[in-house]
Amino acid sequence: MATACKMTRATGLPSMTRSVCAVRSVAPALPFRASRVAGGTPASPCPVIGVAKPAVCGRKPVVRVMANAASAQPAKPAQPAFKWGANMRDLGISVAIGLALWFSPHPAGVSDKAWHLLAVFVSTIVAIITTPLPLGAVAILGLGAAMLTKVLTFAEAFSAFASEIPWLIAIAYFLAGGFIKSGLGNRIAYGIVAAFGKTTLGLTYSLVFAEALLSPAIPSVAARAGGIFFPLAKALCLACGSDPEKGTAKKIGAYLMTTCFQTTTVSSAMFITAMAANPLAVNLASSAGVNISWGTWALAGLVPGLICLISVPLILYVLYPPEVKDTPDAPAAAKKELEKLGPLSLNEKITAGAFMVTVALWIFGGSLGINAVAAATVGLAILLITGVTSWKECLANGPAWDTLTWFAALIAMAAYLNKFGFIPWFSDSVVKVVGAMGLEWQGAFAIVVLLYFYSHYFFASGAAHIGAMYTAFLAVATACGTPAMLAAVALGQLSNLMGCLTTYGIGSAPPYFGAGYVPQADWLKFGFILSVFYLSVWMGVGTAWWKAIGLW
Repeated sequence: MATACKMTRATGLPSMTRSVCAVRSVAPALPFRASRVAGGTPASPCPVIGVAKPAVCGRKPVVRVMANAASAQPAKPAQPAFKWGANMRDLGISVAIGLALWFSPHPAGVSDKAWHLLAVFVSTIVAIITTPLPLGAVAILGLGAAMLTKVLTFAEAFSAFASEIPWLIAIAYFLAGGFIKSGLGNRIAYGIVAAFGKTTLGLTYSLVFAEALLSPAIPSVAARAGGIFFPLAKALCLACGSDPEKGTAKKIGAYLMTTCFQTTTVSSAMFITAMAANPLAVNLASSAGVNISWGTWALAGLVPGLICLISVPLILYVLYPPEVKDTPDAPAAAKKELEKLGPLSLNEKITAGAFMVTVALWIFGGSLGINAVAAATVGLAILLITGVTSWKECLANGPAWDTLTWFAALIAMAAYLNKFGFIPWFSDSVVKVVGAMGLEWQGAFAIVVLLYFYSHYFFASGAAHIGAMYTAFLAVATACGTPAMLAAVALGQLSNLMGCLTTYGIGSAPPYFGAGYVPQADWLKFGFILSVFYLSVWMGVGTAWWKAIGLW
């Protein structure tokens, strides 16, 4: 290191000196600390390392520059510990199950491609249940595995992203965002609390029966649940202080979301026009020589449906109780909040108009050739153009895009299980086994129903399940002596109820589950418990009621 010092006398301080030192070094610039010049003044811009004793140049004190070896190498910041982005144990379990199935011998009549896709599908389902990664990420990994192994092409793997239901659910999330942001959601929620809010049970019943009353008029359960009642249920939870992001999901939200979802499967079963796939079942039954009218279906579903609509909120109230049950002061508080809100704001009026247009198109659009997604985009367009919501907010809606991704991925895999022949093989196998048992028709039909119902774990769409299995199971039931009308109506209505089992089995499941109030383990547990209840009611009370009305 070379140092050149030029000494000047400090202005006004004849006995003091000021040192200006220029330091040239081949080493990189280092942090410096100035020492003091003799006489007590700090050395000015002279970069000095360490503390040095003053040296004498002639008669004037100077500053000696010394390097502090300890600070020559700045301390390196500590490297953060490596952390996996996935739960490796759960991910390993799902992969291991898929590999075991992949390399196990497949039954005769099942192609290699169908069997290998089943292995990928089962592995993906296990990962969705155990959630080593977010659901959307799990679905993308599943599609990636299917493409890497050449089980599916890119076009096949992503084919369901062009289907209606996933996009309808995503747009329903965007509509819900505008519904809440505008304040209309809070206003309606406070109105419901003011009318029924003395108990959580009262609030729940008000939503359950409102949805059931609208179900015959809106032929899409995804539109009805996701576009109308999910936003309302979420606004009601938030108005009551139940928010999963604040750790208060179980205050009322977990119970309310589970109940509202479960009862959508019941209302969908009660009317032909309450679910888009019901007319498919009617058409398939007609092809088999069984003609089901709208009135016959509705009358058949009336008694078992009402029993379930009344009972499900009570069952979950016991098994999955809300933390807040009685709120005697809530109606008065809600009325005060309504007074604070004042008259409808412009954004609330726009939102109300957008929803009315959307619902009207959902009800009457079919006759005009307007599908449910097109109707939903009209409502969303109104909110975007008027600034009630923004596209940036839509892009930031993580649950919407996550749900779109995993739901579309499962629909694609399930559809190709059918196209590759696995589902037809499964149906034919069931027909042969049940037919060979030689049981009375009651016992044979019970087995047919159980296999038909619980095979829905392999399906991400009621329409796909009906299209793949309804005709075959109806044929085996009638061949075993089951009255044709009884079998056709029962299988048709159960095609809705079996959606209760999973987070992906019916169009109303993803919005309610995606809200984050209910852990997946609880969702699956109560779905199975209630499936037993639904089967008991429909096959017990239902068959007796159908006998009374002359259905068989």
